[in-house]
Amino acid sequence: MFYCLRIQVTMKFDNILDEADGFGRYQIALVMLLFMPRITIPCHFLLNNFIAAIPSHHCDISSLEADGVFGNLTQEERLTVSVPAQEGTPVSCHMFSHPQFQLLINSSSSTDLPVVECQNGWHFDNSTFISTLATQFDLVCDKRGLAKASATIFFVGVMCGAVFFGVLCDKYGRRSMLLVSYLFSIVFSVTSAFSSSYIMFAAFRFLTGLALTGIINISMVLSIEWVDTKHRTFMGVFGSMSWSIGNMLLAGFAYMVTDWRLLIVIVTAPLLLATATWWWIPESARWLIANGKTETAYKYLHKCATFNQRGNFTSRVKPETLSTVVTVDHRGHSYTYLDLLKTPQLRKLTLFTGIVWYGVASTYYGISLNITGFGLDPYLTHFIYAAIEVPAKILIYFSLNKVGRRNTQTGTLVLTGFCILINIVTPTEYWTFRTVIAVLGKGLSEASFTTVILYTTELYPTVMRQNGLGFTNFMARMGASISPLIMLLEDVWTPLPEVIFCSMAIFSGVIALLLPETNYASLPETVEDIEEMRKKPVYFTKKDQSAISLKLPLTADTTQ
Repeated sequence: MFYCLRIQVTMKFDNILDEADGFGRYQIALVMLLFMPRITIPCHFLLNNFIAAIPSHHCDISSLEADGVFGNLTQEERLTVSVPAQEGTPVSCHMFSHPQFQLLINSSSSTDLPVVECQNGWHFDNSTFISTLATQFDLVCDKRGLAKASATIFFVGVMCGAVFFGVLCDKYGRRSMLLVSYLFSIVFSVTSAFSSSYIMFAAFRFLTGLALTGIINISMVLSIEWVDTKHRTFMGVFGSMSWSIGNMLLAGFAYMVTDWRLLIVIVTAPLLLATATWWWIPESARWLIANGKTETAYKYLHKCATFNQRGNFTSRVKPETLSTVVTVDHRGHSYTYLDLLKTPQLRKLTLFTGIVWYGVASTYYGISLNITGFGLDPYLTHFIYAAIEVPAKILIYFSLNKVGRRNTQTGTLVLTGFCILINIVTPTEYWTFRTVIAVLGKGLSEASFTTVILYTTELYPTVMRQNGLGFTNFMARMGASISPLIMLLEDVWTPLPEVIFCSMAIFSGVIALLLPETNYASLPETVEDIEEMRKKPVYFTKKDQSAISLKLPLTADTTQ
């Protein structure tokens, strides 16, 4: 008897949302309003592929006097006598201690000549990039690692932002914190574009990453919490298309704008429009009800019903009905991340989702931040990597409904790992085959990311959904921040980074099998829903949901 009552309470909000139309013009308008700010997210997350690029370079010899003996030499001859060459190309970090004029006659005898580090800076090839972090702050040679470290610093900011916004969004609401995220992202990002030193740039990129996290988490949660059960997959996959579109646009923006400062400003510009349209974004009715703000929730639900042309909403749903939607939760209780560990089922859920998110993000960024393997220019490589995500998302839409969340999550991760493994054992001369496998692996890694975002949103209860996503995003950004550093291990053993990414993908895919299935299940509202219903999970087909919704009462006086 008790078990039946819990199904009634859990399904209640979905039933009320049905009366307002859980998938109508209101929901479409909401996802479109959130589409624009989400486009800028991949632009910032993968921006380092372009702003941190290191063009070919050699020691600057412009200080050599043009008069005297050097006045009779061409620029190429000056380079020959001043900078040692390797396979016909000037080396990047050394120059001769003294001009070696004999090399004008015999250039093959430069092996044992004394060299020193560059004395007057570097000369960069600006045929591809006019200006990057490397050219601006001389991040080459012994400072080369700082260019990749800027990506790590950004993702550490994202990691901290996941914790920051996870707490505040569950406490103060989704909508208000979304505006904070918009404004802070604009200010910090534009400020970073005008940095006068690398330290200043790194500090504001950290803050930019922190601020952008709010947009990622809140936009996804708002989309899912305003849609009915049977359309959650569509909403999740369609919303994630913004990532792929933004990713492809980044390749175009970077191709047209080759100055790093201007590129940062351009990819941030969509947030100005997002801020202007923030007024039309509703608060989550689920969050309002879970926090006892039923009057405000009723106003938003009534607005949803009106927009969706459900004129009979007020006659079928009364304001007092909302006060009974969450009957077990302790209202007024301020949830923290420690609550994720206090109960057995939620503790296991937290552990497993953390591992899966780390594996998904580590693998995805390990592939995405390495765009030098095709033998193509970086713009085309980046575009190919982005374009493959679109068909991957379309296929994943059908897989999520037919195969389920858990099997899809496991399958995409394990297959991604096998793609990396195939490229590890395939000789480099088979570059066409390696390219095809790499693109396939990129598509699968994106499919795993699309799945885990939707999957995790469905796993955590409403009262702790932002905390849960905050923690999993923290784990994801930890994986993303470590990925650029893992790639530096190729200096130890060339395949080592790929071996690590491969192992992580397969391991996290196996862990995903330990998570409960959520396909066609009602969203959990309270911690008790996790502890009681997840012990004996009940999943509903579309036909079952329709039958249940007809039997559930809509008025407060019939609910026990």
